[in-house]
Amino acid sequence: MLDSLLALGGLVLLRDSVEWEGRSLLKALVKKSALCGEQVHILGCEVSEEEFREGFDSDINNRLVYHDFFRDPLNWSKTGEALPGGPLGALRAMCNRTDLGPVTIALDSFSWLLLHLPCTTLCQTLHTVSHQDSCPPGDGSPVGKVHVLGLLHEELHGPGPMGALSSLAQTEVTLGGTMGQASARILCRRPRQRPTDQTQWFSILPDFSLDLQEGPSIESQPHSDPHIPPVDPTAHLTFNLHLSKKEREARDNLTLPFQFSSEKQEALLRPRPSQATSHIFYEPDAYDDLDQEDPDDDLDI
Repeated sequence: MLDSLLALGGLVLLRDSVEWEGRSLLKALVKKSALCGEQVHILGCEVSEEEFREGFDSDINNRLVYHDFFRDPLNWSKTGEALPGGPLGALRAMCNRTDLGPVTIALDSFSWLLLHLPCTTLCQTLHTVSHQDSCPPGDGSPVGKVHVLGLLHEELHGPGPMGALSSLAQTEVTLGGTMGQASARILCRRPRQRPTDQTQWFSILPDFSLDLQEGPSIESQPHSDPHIPPVDPTAHLTFNLHLSKKEREARDNLTLPFQFSSEKQEALLRPRPSQATSHIFYEPDAYDDLDQEDPDDDLDI
């Protein structure tokens, strides 16, 4: 499923961490798009153009259109090379294209944009882009798909921006791994369909080709050392988990207070004749008002 992310279209969010970086996967998807003959635009904000192009051969580099926002993000030099409006303006301009071919736009990265722009501005732009991609133009002519690949360093942001970008993404890829082998948890959301969740193991070759692999085998999973005795979790408890034979017999012979035997019912319902009956003696006080004609006279009604 990892090799077919670009065929789905929409926004693909690549979530990486310090332990598992995602720029290599971003470059692998960019190379795959370039080999498929798509127009590939790179909005570089976080690293230089030379660093991003490093590792690609000349054929792939010639197919990439790099928009450098790393050296001059605010276009202070006025060289005319940068598109107006910054990275978001360039994103809107490429989505409003008039040609019919598919295009892939790689944003490196969303984290840089979140640190320099309001989160609401970024989310509104991405929502507009996804809405334009899903709605055909007014003249009815077909428009190629727009694939937006965005790298996001999830450890740099709180739950608010992370949740907002996740809700806008049609495909969300969370990088992880174990024992040195990288994995990608792929969550796909499609209209009127149930979301799909799949984990794909992979590796990135030196030429940024994607190599899909199987998960780690059972033999390679970490196992316990037979020379180390297992720890008993019930060794130092302050209470007993089981009853002894005498304690079990005493529990079985105990009559609970809410259990009425036949003898107890007979003793309660039929009192013995020898028992003395109870009487209530009342001696009125000297100031008690015992007027039976008007018993409420003391209330002054």
